[in-house]
Amino acid sequence: MSANFSFEVDPAQNLVRIRMSGFFAPEDIESFLAARAEAHAQLTCGPNQHLTLNDLRDMKIQAQESVEMFREMLADPAFRSRRLAFVIGRTLARTQLGRALDRRYARTFEDAWAAEAWLLTGSDRAAA
Repeated sequence: MSANFSFEVDPAQNLVRIRMSGFFAPEDIESFLAARAEAHAQLTCGPNQHLTLNDLRDMKIQAQESVEMFREMLADPAFRSRRLAFVIGRTLARTQLGRALDRRYARTFEDAWAAEAWLLTGSDRAAA
């Protein structure tokens, strides 16, 4: 498949950086979930005290089944971040992300630096 993802964990800042690209089939999402569990195991903060920055600029438009699986993933309280930011381009992926987030609070940005600054400082001024 064309799905790719990577995780970078910064325990000192309680930050998980994720990059996702391509088209995710259900088996790709299952692989992603396993990798996410491994990444979260590297954190040293308490449960749900971490920050998450997810760069989706290279994501393709996803099948509805995948969007629903991402919605379920984002709703899982076991992996919920204290603050959640997404870096996205100006595509239909923004609309799909909105559906996947459901009622979950997150901010979207077009710039990764602004997203990380918002996560680390808590400033609402950097939103896109």
